[in-house]
Amino acid sequence: MNNGQMQEKEILNDVLASEKAVTGAYNAFANECATPNVRDEFMRILTEEHQIQADVFDEMQKRGWYPTPAAEQQKIQQAKQKFQNQNQQ
Repeated sequence: MNNGQMQEKEILNDVLASEKAVTGAYNAFANECATPNVRDEFMRILTEEHQIQADVFDEMQKRGWYPTPAAEQQKIQQAKQKFQNQNQQ
């Protein structure tokens, strides 16, 4: 921290964590909503919040603050096989 102020990386980390919590809450609200027009509104907001989360994630990744290793081809194939098997059951 610099003079008690948050740096950009800390701010973006906080925003990303907040967006994850917000999308989780809106997802639960939408799943449990019995009124179609209210559910539709929750879904609209949820989509907006996911876009904000993606934008923050992309910005952090671009700056090297949220590195994600490339998936190994073998692990991709294993995951693919697992989900194909689940769909066939």
